[in-house]
Amino acid sequence: MAAAVETFDLSKDYRVGFWRPKPYRALDRVTFHVDPGEVFGFLGPNGAGKTTTLKLLMQLVFPTGGQATILGKPVGDVRVKQRIGFLPENPYFYDYLTAEELLTYFAGLFGYAGSDRTQRVSRLLDDVGLGHERRLQLRKFSKGMIQRVGLAQALINDPEVVFLDEPMSGLDPLGRRDVRELILRLRAEGRTVFFSSHILSDAETLCSRIAIVAKGRLMAAGRLSEILAVRMLGWEVIVEELDAPPDVAAFGAALKKVTPIDAKRYQIELAPDVRPEQLLPRLLGARGRLVSILPVRETLEDFFVRQVNDAGNSSRFVEPETETKKEPEPVAMEKTR
Repeated sequence: MAAAVETFDLSKDYRVGFWRPKPYRALDRVTFHVDPGEVFGFLGPNGAGKTTTLKLLMQLVFPTGGQATILGKPVGDVRVKQRIGFLPENPYFYDYLTAEELLTYFAGLFGYAGSDRTQRVSRLLDDVGLGHERRLQLRKFSKGMIQRVGLAQALINDPEVVFLDEPMSGLDPLGRRDVRELILRLRAEGRTVFFSSHILSDAETLCSRIAIVAKGRLMAAGRLSEILAVRMLGWEVIVEELDAPPDVAAFGAALKKVTPIDAKRYQIELAPDVRPEQLLPRLLGARGRLVSILPVRETLEDFFVRQVNDAGNSSRFVEPETETKKEPEPVAMEKTR
């Protein structure tokens, strides 16, 4: 089965500067693939190249090098456009249309008419949480409400692949929850969702696979479960009914920290290479009681920050003599196609 989205050595340079402009590498040989029916998170800090990648996939700009496919066809194939939906980072619509009128217009562009178009518009506005506001002119909408309208227009044609650029931008907590539920519903329907974000909690909640970009380069790609299992940081043990806290010095390097929680109740941090069950008799003593043992693993935020820091402060200006120089391979959690 063909990948829903696939890129190979995708690169984009811009000419910047007024006097003797130099090529600026916005995206540097990025290769990844997205499987059909999955929610794929494209993560990175501001300016990492996320929006550039989406613009290349939408053909709003054209690549300097490399190639990309959507649903097994080149991104320029007109037949592909009928099967995808796109929400830009900062959607902007004609101010004097209502939400209903705007979606009716977009539905007409895709060939829907009559009662089918009316029902489709009404259902999508319900899905994104717009009630009576749907009859207000868009110039009266807040940023979050415009974002909801943008989500509805991205889904107006029942797309097989949905591209969302920072879909949570401008939304309050309730709006973010609604969008998360919408994305999960799209996945349950077998659609592919590709979204870029710098909000890591959303990626942990929604994504099965992610890619991390920094300074235009792919730093890591793979299943979220594999990435989060990369580093074991230790063990968290909660015990109670202790007359006194365990002596850190007596356990040596095995015991990292003891934190009082309440009277006779303590949080104990153990080193990652120990077996907690072997230390429990000494930790609990004669009357202590075990409450819980939890592994402490690197979070997505920890991994994200480490990968971004690894990108360093290297220049993104491309010098003529170094354009063909081979860059180090990105950290990959699974083999890319």
